[in-house]
Parts: sequence; C-alpha cells; structure tokens
Amino acid sequence: MIFLNPAVLFGLLAASIPVIIHLFNLRKLKKIEFSTLTFLKELQKNKIRKIKLKQWILLALRVLIILFIVMAFARPALQSIQIGGTTSAAKTTAVFILDDTFSMSVVDQKGSYFNQAKEIIKRIISQLQEGDEVSLILVSNPKLEINPTSNLSEFVKKLEGLDLSYSSGDLNSAIIKAAQIISESKNFNKEIYVLSDFQKNKIKEEKPSSDLSELLNKNVRLYSFNLADKDVFNLSIDELKINNQIFEKDKPVSFSISISNHSKQDVNNAVVSLFLNDERSAQKSFDINSGQSKIVEIEATPKTNGFVDVVAEIETDEIEQDNKRFSSLFIPEKISVGLFSENQNDLTYVNLALQTAGEGKYELERKNVNQLTSQQLNKYQVIIISDNSIASGTEQLKNFVQNGGGLILFPSSTPDAVKFNQLCTQLGFEISSSFAGKAGNNDLKIKFDKTDFNHPVFQNIFQNDDKKKYESPELNAYYKMSSSGNQIISLVDGSSFLIEFKIGKGKVFAFSAAPVLSWSDFPIKSIFAPLINKSVAYLAAKEREQNNFLAGEEVNINLKNKNVSQIKIIKPDKSEEFINLSENQDRDYLTYSNTNVAGSYKFYSGGNLIEDISINTDPTESRIDYATESEFKDYLKEIKFNGDFVSIDKESNITEKILQARFGSELWRYFVLVAILLALIEMTIARNAKKDLIELGNQ
Repeated sequence: MIFLNPAVLFGLLAASIPVIIHLFNLRKLKKIEFSTLTFLKELQKNKIRKIKLKQWILLALRVLIILFIVMAFARPALQSIQIGGTTSAAKTTAVFILDDTFSMSVVDQKGSYFNQAKEIIKRIISQLQEGDEVSLILVSNPKLEINPTSNLSEFVKKLEGLDLSYSSGDLNSAIIKAAQIISESKNFNKEIYVLSDFQKNKIKEEKPSSDLSELLNKNVRLYSFNLADKDVFNLSIDELKINNQIFEKDKPVSFSISISNHSKQDVNNAVVSLFLNDERSAQKSFDINSGQSKIVEIEATPKTNGFVDVVAEIETDEIEQDNKRFSSLFIPEKISVGLFSENQNDLTYVNLALQTAGEGKYELERKNVNQLTSQQLNKYQVIIISDNSIASGTEQLKNFVQNGGGLILFPSSTPDAVKFNQLCTQLGFEISSSFAGKAGNNDLKIKFDKTDFNHPVFQNIFQNDDKKKYESPELNAYYKMSSSGNQIISLVDGSSFLIEFKIGKGKVFAFSAAPVLSWSDFPIKSIFAPLINKSVAYLAAKEREQNNFLAGEEVNINLKNKNVSQIKIIKPDKSEEFINLSENQDRDYLTYSNTNVAGSYKFYSGGNLIEDISINTDPTESRIDYATESEFKDYLKEIKFNGDFVSIDKESNITEKILQARFGSELWRYFVLVAILLALIEMTIARNAKKDLIELGNQ
C-alpha cells in the first residue's frame, strides 16, 4: 500500500494528543483514604478494574480514529506490483495515439473532438515528472511519430501545432507502432493512451490481427479516451465519376455523383453543385434517406481547353472535409495526328475526313511508314497507320501506345493477312485474320451486323436515340478478324470490322478493311467521317481515373520523353513546392507523397502545366458508426494484449483515474468508514464508562 498524498501523513502526530491528555489526567488524581470505607475496597475492586480497562480501550479508539482520518486524507492505494516501495517514484514512458483523421472535426459543447483530445494530452503531461518520456503517434500516418523525448515543453509545442489530416488511417497500425516504441523503453511505467472517436472501420481489418502479446505484456497499461458523445449529422460525396471519355470544348459532359447519408435523419431538397475551373456550372437538388446512398446525374459544359478542374460540392454539415470531391479532365487545344503509310493514297480519305473538322482541330502530318524510326513519336497524340508490316520502328510504336498514345491501324490496300497478323503481335495484341473477297471486285458485298452504340465513339454522334441507325457500307474485300479485344462493329459473317485493344496506358483501334474504294464504299458513307473524327478524339483522351488518389497516397507523375530538371507543384492551398531532379535519379517518373490535403495538385515544368492530380478523402472515414467499449476489448483480445486496460470517460477526473490505474485502488473511503465506526464504538463505551464512574461515586 502507498499513499498518493503522503504529505498529509505528518498529521499522524495528532494521534499523540489523546495519550497526552490521558497521562495529564492521571497526574491530577489524588488518593484519599477513609477508614469507614475500608470494608468497601474489596467490593469495588472488580468494578474499578473494569473502568480502567474501558479507559484504555477509549484511549486506543481515539488514537485509531485520528490515525484513520489522517490516512484517509493521505489517499492510501493498493499496488499490484511493488519494487522496494519505490514504485511511486519510477519513471514513466507515455505513448499517445492521437486520432487526427477528419472525423475528429465534429464539434460538441467543449469544441472539436480533436482539440479536446489535445487538451487531454496536455493535462496528462502536466502530471508527469522530470525524466519521464513521451511519444506521439498520429492515426493518419503512424510513420510520422514524435520519437520518445523528455523535453515535455517542446513536445507540447509540437502538439499544439498539429491540425486535422484529410488522410484516413486505422488504430491497429498505430497500436502496433506504439507497441514497438513501448517495448524499447527502460522505464518502469509503460503507458499507451488512445484518444479517438473509435470508428468501427478504424479498428477492424480484413487481414489477420497481429500477435502483440510479447510487446504488450502485463507491465503495459493502455488507456482509452472515447471522444464521440453525440449523434452526428453528416452527408458525404463518395465518388465523382466522369461518364464521357471524349472531351471537347463547348460540348456537354455527364457526371455521376455518389452521395451517402450517414446520419439518423432523412434529408430533403439538399443541393449538389458542380464547379468547372472554380466556376459554378450546374447544380441539382436531391432527397436521400438515412443510411442510404444515391447517385445524382448532372451535366456541365467546359468552356476552355487544357486541364479542367472539376469539383462537386454539397452543403455544409458537421464533417465538412467530405463535402467536396475533386476530379479533372483534359481537352486538347489541338490533337496532333501522324498519318503513316507506304502508299500515300491509302490514307487519303482518312486525311479528308479529319480536315472536315476544321483547321483548328488537328495538327496533321503525313509521312511514309519507313520514317517511323526518324520521328519523335511522343509529339503525336494519335498515330494512324495503313500497312501490313513495318520494317523498323515497331518497338518505338509499341512504347508510344503503352505510355498513353492512341493508334489506329488499317490494313494496306495490298492484302497480306499473314504479315498483318504478325504486325499486330509485334505491337502487343493478337488478331487472327484471313483475307476474304477481292479488291476492285463487287461480287462480294458484306455489310455491318451489330454496332456497340454504348461505346464512347458513338456518344453524341447522333442527334437523338431514334437516329441510331446508319447506312451500312458494303465490303468486297476485308480481313476476317477474330480476337479477344473489345468488338465495336461486327460483320454479318460473325467477324469483326472494328476492334479495340488496351495496351498499357494507351488504346488501339484495328479496322478489318483498308480505307480505300477498291475494298469498300466505307470512305464515302455518311458514318465514315464522324467515326474517324470520334475515334481520334477518343484515342487522344487521357484516362483521368488513374490520376485520382486518396489523401496520403503516393503519386507517380509520368515524365517520360520530357526534358525536365525542376518541377513546381501548386497545392490546393495555393502554396508552392519545388523539386529538383538530379541526373542520378530516375527521370521517367516523379514520386510525390506530400498529399495530406484534398484538392487539385498542379505539376509544372517551367510555365507548362504537365499534370493535374486530384486528391480526395477516403469515403470510409465519413462513416460515423462507432465501436463500443466491449468491441474494442474484443480487438485487444485478438491482438493478445496482456496488460491492464482502462477506459476513461472524458468528463471524469482524468488525473485521478490515471493515478488509480497506475498505483492501484484508493482506500480512503474505507478508512473514513472505519473511523466513523470507531467513533460510534468510542461514544458507546465512553457513555458506559461515565455511568460506571457515577455509580461508583454514589457508593
């Protein structure tokens, strides 16, 4: 047993007061003998002996009453472990796990959960002594812990400078990190403090739980502070999907916005707004029931070329960080197209079809296919080839597609199915084809069978759905193609006329017929020019989904074929960061990890914007389903926690609870109760002793 307030023990000196008074009263007694009372001595001898015994009992009771009252004020406590009675002076290592994810932004009468957690930590630190160690682990990123330090004032300064993160995280990773730190400590008191709102998805994981029995042994105490104490009203935007794959200035783009209602009340007439380059372009009202999700379809029209920032936003609620969702699209000002063929006449109609779009739409270059190796292919966004084989340059062409370029492949007007199949294999996709019909002979007339009108190349190509019909060309010469690629147009004999392949980050369109009149009347049909233009626009479009990341994730920026020595990054808060690329490092990709804030990150090389990355919050962080204390205890059992677990209410006397857990259960209430019982006994015995004295005096 130890005393949490040992200074009061000096009051034990007061226990000597009853003894002094008793001795003082003995000195006042005078012995007077009466000869006439001699015969009574023997009669009263037993009674006097009884009175003296009661007086000694009263003395003992009065001393004990004072002792128990003084010790009650000294706050006695039972220890579970003792080391020579010096445990109360043992050093402490305290590891704080602070939940800094944005769900902790909820505000109650005492402020945000996050600020309350920081105040609790400061209160605990104020009770620590010189030589104690403290460490901090953030749930959003356990790798960024503050290493154990005895400089408590400096630690508090760093704590005060912390803010909420847009990144998510889980308590399991943070506790594993805390276990590693606490196991390396030499101090006797090893304590872990978890301050969180204890969302269920932060605790449970699909992967098996770690066995921490050796690190978190019986000498470790874990304190939990559950900051969540109210029903939270929260809607979140979980996804912003761009439905189009072809983007053109002044042409409408369709968006699907997924919204969830995590609160316990239905919401009517809420509004979602869509912003393009910080300008409100559309908005729509919606209703959503409690606990449900809903997809809101909305359209907006971009007014500029280049990168276009897209932001979906709903009205404010108790968790604001998930009220916005970010994305971007890219509209090329001009599409650079290279046309390569051995026979220049093979792509004449393709060239004419592209010119119908106007001078400002494309930058066209016509080259012989033998010039492929002498060209910097990365200057093109789309390459159109009409040939059966390429003597040299297939590897460069394959790399061009893998890095995001678009390729349209037509057969040469001179048929050779074997070489055409070999060329497809060299470029990274497989086609099995055989030549059918005869060029310049109209005896065979094969028509289109099925068309995938849901493919992006047919988006907005017709004025309305009723006009999704067109006159099929007639083919008198073609390759009977079969492949596992995405068939867009098929022929009546079951073979494919147009197939799409995805290779790396790029796409390929393969046609089964040369675009010349000797093979078919396709080049003079009404569908030809729109299909060629849409195909080029589709293949030139970048896959923007791959440029959407969650906060805290690493971002890889493709710098291939770019002569870059320095990258400037403009963050969502408009601050700038510069990264110099050394000659020794890989210049094909830039890995960037400072993405803790949601929004658009713009990467510049000089004055050129080379990439626009969207960073969003993790939708799981928006869920406000909190774990109970018993569920957290179940988790501790899963990780085989062998120490002492103490759950502390944030409204309680935190310091007292921690001291009780650290030093044991306080006994002052029992000491007060014993003192009261002793006082009652003393009163009873004193009353009887006085009565005996009166009776003795009367005799």
